[in-house]
Amino acid sequence: MRLIHFCSAWLLLVFIPRGCHGGNILVLPAEGSHWINMDILLEALHSGGHNITVVRSNKSWYIKEKSSYYNTYTVQVERNLDQEFITKIIFDYIKFERGAIPLTSFLNTAVGMIGTIVDVHSTVGELVSAILDDKELMRILQDSKFDLVLTDPSWGHGVILAKYLNLPLVYNVRWLIAGEAHLAIAPSPLSYVPITGSGHTDQMTFLQRVKNVLLQLINLIQNQVVVKLVYQKLCDKYLGSDIDFNQLMLDADIWLMRVDFVFEFPRPTMPNVVYMGGFQCKPAKPLPEHLEEFVQSSGEHGVIIMSLGTFVSELPSDMANEIAATFAKLPQKVIWRYKGDRPATLGNNTLIVDWMPQNDLLGHPKIKLFVAHGGTNGVQEALYHGVPVVGLPLFFDQFDNLLRLKERGAAKLLTIQTVDKDNNFQDAIQEVLNEPSYRLNMQRLSRLHRDQPMKPLDTALFWIEFVMRHKGAAHLRTESYRLPWYSYHSVDVVLFLAGAVLLVLFTFVFFIRCLCTKICRSKVKRE
Repeated sequence: MRLIHFCSAWLLLVFIPRGCHGGNILVLPAEGSHWINMDILLEALHSGGHNITVVRSNKSWYIKEKSSYYNTYTVQVERNLDQEFITKIIFDYIKFERGAIPLTSFLNTAVGMIGTIVDVHSTVGELVSAILDDKELMRILQDSKFDLVLTDPSWGHGVILAKYLNLPLVYNVRWLIAGEAHLAIAPSPLSYVPITGSGHTDQMTFLQRVKNVLLQLINLIQNQVVVKLVYQKLCDKYLGSDIDFNQLMLDADIWLMRVDFVFEFPRPTMPNVVYMGGFQCKPAKPLPEHLEEFVQSSGEHGVIIMSLGTFVSELPSDMANEIAATFAKLPQKVIWRYKGDRPATLGNNTLIVDWMPQNDLLGHPKIKLFVAHGGTNGVQEALYHGVPVVGLPLFFDQFDNLLRLKERGAAKLLTIQTVDKDNNFQDAIQEVLNEPSYRLNMQRLSRLHRDQPMKPLDTALFWIEFVMRHKGAAHLRTESYRLPWYSYHSVDVVLFLAGAVLLVLFTFVFFIRCLCTKICRSKVKRE
């Protein structure tokens, strides 16, 4: 009898409809390290039974055409954002920063990059045109009956295609064209919400708040220039002149934000923003045999790992030599991801590699310190595994990422202008290694990050499936961004109320004046 009941229950579970059947998802990814994040999400979606289709260019260097968990459509383009282009910009930027005075550096970063940013997004615009002008491809995409578009809005191509196909839109997001995504969708008082690139915390002096406002104005200008020169033209051509790209960009159903409030400073948010910071992090796997032998040979001193990210393949030779000489003086073993010429001062304790399993190394108990450039993935992996950081930021958001760890007592922050001067690099390493508070603070952050009701990746999958089940999430979207700025900030209401008050005061003064005049006239007549 029990067997019959068991079989009945099993059949019931098998044939009960699932909350979300396998969906059909169209993906428009961004290149570079952004794809690393998207790829992890796609693999998890595929494991959940969903069909994934990726649209890529024939010149893509990160997004592979063949995969076991997604299908691809490859679009022919003349040019694309490639690794050589990015690497050259970064190397020139490093050389500039090492000789720049602060004001020059600030102006170069904030203003001088506008032309480069427009050029990058122009290549994305060419990809959009190639997709939408391909009639056969568009017929296939329309006939495929996709449930939603998943895209990274640091590029604007997915936004336009989602509107063209009239599909719900989900973002895997941190950046939005020329700025940080929070600033576009949520109320962001500049008095305590630091702009990326400002190098400030949420506690700013008056002059820092002035700089914060100026940076936001520059970001808005950059965004408007890119939108006007690239994306609005595409909207006018393919969607109609009545479609405003800025509003279209903010009309996504769900924003899967690649940060959380263990890492980010507290700030206002919105109901359709879902935080999945650290979703790419996972327990460490065993190291390759040669790396495990090297790590174990460190004895009680442990290992330091250093990586400056995918795009920084080399450093100026004098800087690389200074870093190598510092490592050579340490009792720890060092694993350094570096593709440049072998530094002349390299010590026997340092292993140079072209690639390393960063997450698996950070999760190894022998790892004592991570020397990092401050990319989001590396910072969150260090936080997840509780490894303190010596930060060497180079560009974009890296300084701000490391600053958040520094403010929480889990990192020491250097700059490329000072890293090879006055033993700064060596002193920073020794301080983080020898002062227990750095490791204790990072381990505390790790515990906070892991203490969640759902894993960040599971949270992301739930909300993607939520949009598929309900054909969108319009009830979570605010209408505030459709308001003109003067209505959003109630400037018109303030002016109306001020006018009403002035009218009442004017009427009262006029009445008193008339009364006084009448009294005076009566007094004169009596006299």
